Amino acid sequence: MKRLHSLFATLALLCLFGNPVAPHGSAQDVTIEVKTDNDSTVKVKKKGKSKPPFAGQRPEVNVAILLDTSNSMDGLINQAKSQLWNIVQEFAKAKKNGKTPLLRVSVFEYGNTRLPASEDYIRQVAQLTDDLDKVSEALFALTTSGGDEYCGAVIAESVKRLDWSSEPNAYKAIFIAGNEPFDQGSVDFQGACKNAIQSGIVVNTIHCGNYQQGVDGKWQKGAQLAEGKFMNINQDEKVTHIPAPQDKIIIELNTSLNQTYLWFGSQDKREGYALNQMQQDSNAGSSLSSRALIKSSPLYRNVGRDLVDTFEENPAAIVKLGDAELPKELQGLTSKQRLARIEEMSKRRAEIKSQLADANRQREAFIADQQAKQAASSSEVTLGDAFKAAVQEQLQTSGFEVE
Repeated sequence: MKRLHSLFATLALLCLFGNPVAPHGSAQDVTIEVKTDNDSTVKVKKKGKSKPPFAGQRPEVNVAILLDTSNSMDGLINQAKSQLWNIVQEFAKAKKNGKTPLLRVSVFEYGNTRLPASEDYIRQVAQLTDDLDKVSEALFALTTSGGDEYCGAVIAESVKRLDWSSEPNAYKAIFIAGNEPFDQGSVDFQGACKNAIQSGIVVNTIHCGNYQQGVDGKWQKGAQLAEGKFMNINQDEKVTHIPAPQDKIIIELNTSLNQTYLWFGSQDKREGYALNQMQQDSNAGSSLSSRALIKSSPLYRNVGRDLVDTFEENPAAIVKLGDAELPKELQGLTSKQRLARIEEMSKRRAEIKSQLADANRQREAFIADQQAKQAASSSEVTLGDAFKAAVQEQLQTSGFEVE
């Protein structure tokens, strides 16, 4: 087993950094032979074209979403739930030097009387995480209850509590949405916003109501202090869903995509990952097509949870797992058989993602055409629209290329 571990470590280095004699940026195939514990040989072929053109650390994107969950904000929470995957798509369109960003999202709620007054009615619902299923789960667990909304306090807490990226060129942003005056509470919003931008974190403010009320309520001032964007939305506006002919095939492909996941860890964890993935598919409702497209992108990653994603990033990691931590279909197999199964699932997943990309191009063309026809009767601005306006502008300012 020690010999196998050593050989897998060599495999990991070669897979992660490519063929050392190949020109930088080339897409040559790499075939590696690995001897297992029973002296059989496993050939692992890594196609250069099957991996994104990354040569080092992915650019980081950290986003904290701070939502007012007081009584009047049911519409806001519903918009957040229904538009999550459309919002994430804005980051999926971005690249920096050809690299897709590593996205981590956090969620806070504030202004809910069910939360302790001693903590300014604030709760961190999800830490900064790349597990987008966890983010979706956190949003769908939110409920409203009238209270006092302390914007300065929740901004200060999000800056202090979260493990924000230390990368100098990371895009770090807070999006705070609510409707009460921005200057409520004992924590000075001006100091909180200034501290955020001094930490490299932009604060975007989304006022639920008309423009002038947002200005008078200091929402605009908060954004100006932290170099962010001030926006106002109608939180009660119903999100318009445009069905497309491609939705059926995308949903079918999503089901097939789920079947390529090889969850690992304790039995409870494996079952939890699989169930939560399916639950968030269900929660997506009419936005399932948008969610499926994110699942086919590099933003949806399950390193440390799924063997395929983990193997792509660190092939040596799988030898550290005990038999009981593996999916049932891999338990009792030889090392060679396990590798073959992972490679099979990796290949299958890549095929499904390619089919999803083709379906998406057709779907986007159809929806763009329908939106153009409906332009004269366009709806008011929603949470998703506000995110799109700020994200596209700020990512470009941060050096990203946005489609």
